[in-house]
Amino acid sequence: MAALVGAIGLLPWLSRTDPALTVLKARSADRDPTPETLRAIRDQLGLDDGPPALLGRWLGGLLHGDAGTSWVSGGQVLPGVVQALGASLLLMSGALVVAAGTVAAVCARTLRLGSRGRLAARGPGGTASAVLAALPEFLVASVLASVIGVQLGWLPALGWYGPQWMVLPSLALGLPAGAILGRMLDDLLPGAFAEPWALAAAARGVPPRSVARQAVRRCVPGLLPNLGLFVVGLTGGSVAVEQIFDIPGLGRLTLQAALAQDLPVLQTGALALVLVAALAGVLARLSARLLIGPALRDGALHSLHRPGPTAPRALPLLYGALLAAVIGFGLPRDALALDTLARLRAPSLAHPFGTDALGRDVLARVSHGALTTLGIALAVSAAALVAGLLLGLLPRLSGPLVDTVAAVPPVLAGLLVAGIAGSGPWTPAFAVGVVAWSPLAAHTSSLLRQERATTHLAATRALGAGRWYLLWHELLPAVLSPVARHALLRLPGIALSLAALGFLGLGAQPPSPEWGLLLAENQPYAERAPWAVLFPAAVLALLGALAVTAAGGVRLPRRRKRPESPAGPPGERVMPPRRQRNSPDALLAPVPTSVSTSPAEER
Repeated sequence: MAALVGAIGLLPWLSRTDPALTVLKARSADRDPTPETLRAIRDQLGLDDGPPALLGRWLGGLLHGDAGTSWVSGGQVLPGVVQALGASLLLMSGALVVAAGTVAAVCARTLRLGSRGRLAARGPGGTASAVLAALPEFLVASVLASVIGVQLGWLPALGWYGPQWMVLPSLALGLPAGAILGRMLDDLLPGAFAEPWALAAAARGVPPRSVARQAVRRCVPGLLPNLGLFVVGLTGGSVAVEQIFDIPGLGRLTLQAALAQDLPVLQTGALALVLVAALAGVLARLSARLLIGPALRDGALHSLHRPGPTAPRALPLLYGALLAAVIGFGLPRDALALDTLARLRAPSLAHPFGTDALGRDVLARVSHGALTTLGIALAVSAAALVAGLLLGLLPRLSGPLVDTVAAVPPVLAGLLVAGIAGSGPWTPAFAVGVVAWSPLAAHTSSLLRQERATTHLAATRALGAGRWYLLWHELLPAVLSPVARHALLRLPGIALSLAALGFLGLGAQPPSPEWGLLLAENQPYAERAPWAVLFPAAVLALLGALAVTAAGGVRLPRRRKRPESPAGPPGERVMPPRRQRNSPDALLAPVPTSVSTSPAEER
């Protein structure tokens, strides 16, 4: 926390621009930046004293409940931050309600079949949830605001004046977050329904609703760390949604302070986000202990991640072929050619995806932008997966880091990285990579904590297995597959975050055909030329469907069973035929074992 607050305090000097000039532009853009005016601002704000003195005065004021005054507005900082935090927490609560309903819809089929003991094989899941998880929040917010709020007039689209005004932004935030959490829960439920207690309950006629409720309770501890991260993201990372719906939230306030280099507001807002992240992390860990604490202590859990059937390969191949066809068909076209006479034209044979506001071919821009956007997104996802696994294996080290890094929105991370390394093509990749590993590390630590409490691990340790053997042969195989599937789920979001940071001027500049730039540039023309937004969004949703369906095939390989001879060696009892693992009779039968006996014992 100290390092983060200190880095934010150095942001005006790291950006290699005069803080007085930035403050003057934020206060009055028409005023000339004369040396006398800039000197007066430096004297007023104490900029000549240097960052340590400014940080010391700010920390000293916090001890007395005073966060200082804004460099731009001149008002007190703390009341404004508290009011913005209240609006963000209220919006977050509404988004969590929507996310819970989305999770229930995504997992409805698995819960229905598993609670009745009929979940024979796990399918790849619904494509609708995959598409929903890939859609960016600001695109969902734009569609809801323009269609439901403006055209139909069912709900208000702008402002923050009562419960009606929080419905659309809650939907925009909760639907994508609920789709991702639903996919993660749907990935854990088959393992819970395959445990002995669930099979016995289904065989004895326990009501399916009770079985489903206990299965969800069994899987929730593995999702609680990521749920805490989603809470933080919905609080401080919903900048675009707050901008579209004109919500005075904390994320919007922090971003505006960062762009204006309003240091007191920026530091206080970042400190509030870090405290929210720390509180969410503590509550997640306490909730996990309350749910499965005794089982973790006694080592009485079963592994939720066991070898299972892979997902069908037809859907990933189909989505991959469609994506490759779109990219291949548009690459021969010129993505930068301007035609002012063909502005905002509808799709036709000459322009299958239509044209944008400058007459450029949308298909060409989507195809050329895919090369850079997907390539960098794959590299960042792979690096985040490796970092998340390595740090997740060290929960005492990664726990505080996750709580702190999770509080930094990608936009603020991009500003910090740009201030240190400067703007460039790799600035967005580094900024997103700084924060992309934290949910994967939290997922790894949560799964590792449960795997260490499993009965088969205790038995393997009792047989003399060492620490490294347990790590390489038991823990890593159980953790790697679900975390890799989680990384694939986040691939579309990483691709969009990269492009969004480039649009803010922290990476590639226009007219670069990045996907985030396409959506942001064409968003003002969504009502007049909806194809300019729908086709790039459809390609992004296609990428999400490809990533999610491909994630269903990332599973542990089945271990080959050793062939059993009909007659064993002398002095060894022959093992009876094994019953099916999932049959109810196997629960009540004793476990068949092979026991060596002496001739005297046989007599």
